[in-house]
Amino acid sequence: MLKKTKIVATISDINCDEKFLQQLFDAGMNVVRLNTAHQTIEQAKKVVDMIRNVSSRIAILIDTKGPEIRTSSRGSEIEVEPGDTICVYGNPEGKSGNGNLFVSYTNICRDIPKGAYLLIDDGEIELRVVENRGTHLECQATNSGVIKFRKSVNIPNTTINLPSLTEKDIRFIEFAIENNLDFIAHSFVRTKQDVIDINAIIEKRNSLIKVIAKIENQQGVDNIDEILEHTYGIMVARGDLGIEIPFEKIPTIQRHLINKCIESKKPVIIATQMLHSMIEHPRPTRAEINDIASAIYSRADAIMLSGETAYGQYPVDAVKTMTSVAREVEKVLTADPDITLTNINNKITATLARNAVRACRPLPIKAIVVDTMTGRTGRYLSAFRGTVPVYAMCYNPTIMRQLGLSFGVSATHMNLTESRDSFLSDAINTLIKNNKVCPTDMVLVIGGSFGPNNGASFMEISEAEKLILDHR
Repeated sequence: MLKKTKIVATISDINCDEKFLQQLFDAGMNVVRLNTAHQTIEQAKKVVDMIRNVSSRIAILIDTKGPEIRTSSRGSEIEVEPGDTICVYGNPEGKSGNGNLFVSYTNICRDIPKGAYLLIDDGEIELRVVENRGTHLECQATNSGVIKFRKSVNIPNTTINLPSLTEKDIRFIEFAIENNLDFIAHSFVRTKQDVIDINAIIEKRNSLIKVIAKIENQQGVDNIDEILEHTYGIMVARGDLGIEIPFEKIPTIQRHLINKCIESKKPVIIATQMLHSMIEHPRPTRAEINDIASAIYSRADAIMLSGETAYGQYPVDAVKTMTSVAREVEKVLTADPDITLTNINNKITATLARNAVRACRPLPIKAIVVDTMTGRTGRYLSAFRGTVPVYAMCYNPTIMRQLGLSFGVSATHMNLTESRDSFLSDAINTLIKNNKVCPTDMVLVIGGSFGPNNGASFMEISEAEKLILDHR
C-alpha cells in the first residue's frame, strides 16, 4: 500500500554512506534534510553526492541557520543557581564567565525590556531581566543549570530586529542553487519579507528551488496568511515554537497551520522530537506514537525526524516506525473534496482535481494518473486528501522530487510526449510494469489536450488496458 504521508529525515555527514541512505529510502524516507547550522558546505556536498548516488527520486532540503541569537563560544561556561545575578552583554567576541554572559546579538539592550525572559539552550536555563542598564541586561536566574557555549537564546514575546539572511545562509543558498537541490527551509520566518528576500536570490539565478518557511515564533503564526502567499510550504518547527509560545497552545497552533496550508495547497511538515526517545532506545513511547498519529489525522503532508536519524542509534527503525504508523492511520482517513481552497490560480485544474477525488467515492478507481510540467495538478489533488493514490508523471526531475513532499502523490520522471495519446500509453504502461495497477483496474486520468504547458483540460475514467488500446 502506498504511504501517503511523507517522511523527512535529517542526515549528517557523520553517517551518510550509500548503504545507510538506501536503507532509509527503502524504509519510507522521501526527503533528506541537511541542517546547515551544524555543517560546512564541504560536509553538505558529501551528503548530497551520496544521496544522488542512491536515487534520483530523493528530494534534498537544506535548513538555513536564520536570524538567531547564541551564547558566545569564548570564555568559560557559567553554572547558575536560582536567584543568581547574570549580566548579559551583546558582544559575540566577548568571553563569558564570572557572572557575565556574552551573546551574539549586539543590540540586545536596545530591544529587550525589563521584565522579559531569556531562555537559553531550548529553555534549559531561564533568566529574567530585572534591569536594562543600557550597556548590559541585569538578569536573575530562575532555575539551576550550566550555560554552555554557542547555545540558542530565545526571548518570547519580543521582536528582535535581526537580518533575515546571514552571510552563511546566503553561501548555502548559492550552494543549493548550484547543486540543483529541491528545497530551502528558511529558519525563523516572521513576515512575508523574509521569504521575499530569499526568493529574490533564487529568481535572480533562474532556479526551480522552492522555499519552505519555518514557523518558530508568534510573529510567524500571526503573519501566516501573508507568508503563505510567498512560500511553497511551511515547517511547523515545534522546538523553538514551544519555547516562544506557551506549550499548551502548540497543539491548537499546529492544527491551525495545517488547515491553512491545506486550504492554500501548500505542503506542511510537522517537526521536532517526534521520536526523540529512539535516539537512544529501540522502541518509541506511546506518547510519541500518538504524536505522529495526531499529525497524520490532522492531514499533515509530512513528518520529520531530526536527531533520530542524524546521530541516533536506531535511525532505520525510526523511519520504519513512522511508516507503519502512517499506513495504519491512513486506513481510516477520508477524502475532503468539499474543502474550500484559497488563491485558486487555475479554475479548470482545481475543478478537475476536486471532481476526480469525488469520482473515487462511488467508483472502484485504483489510481489517479496525471502528467505535469509544474506540479500544480498534483498539488491540487493532494489538497483534497483523496484516499486513492495519485501517480504524477513529471517532465522535469526537480518537479518530481518536489512532489515528494505532497501528501498522497507518487511522482515519476518521464520524457515529454508528443501527444495526449502517447502520454496515456506511456503512463499506464509504466504503472502496470511497476505493479502499481493491474490491466483490469479502473484508472482515472487527468491530462491536457493542448500541451503540458497549458494545464489540465480533460478527465477520463476507464480500465487501464482499455486506455492503452484506445490511445494507440
